[in-house]
Amino acid sequence: MTMLLLLFIFVLSIFLGLELIGKVPSQLHTPLMSGSNAISGISIVGALAATAIHGTFGTILGVLAVAFATINVIGGYLVTDRMLAMFKTGKKD
Repeated sequence: MTMLLLLFIFVLSIFLGLELIGKVPSQLHTPLMSGSNAISGISIVGALAATAIHGTFGTILGVLAVAFATINVIGGYLVTDRMLAMFKTGKKD
């Protein structure tokens, strides 16, 4: 029963994420992405905790969650760095 609940929450979060991202205007996507890096960091900690609790299936879902959240954090920081580089003033060689 617990595994079914975990799977339901996982699938529900996928659909919710797709709906939320699809409704964000393109002008707001980069600032929101950079602001969500802390939330992704928290989800990495939660995913690490989930890998140790619920057997093989929970471990697989936890590893996937850690991988996707890590990609999100790294991508968010890269996009933020690129966005901030557009506003830097300085000497050009």
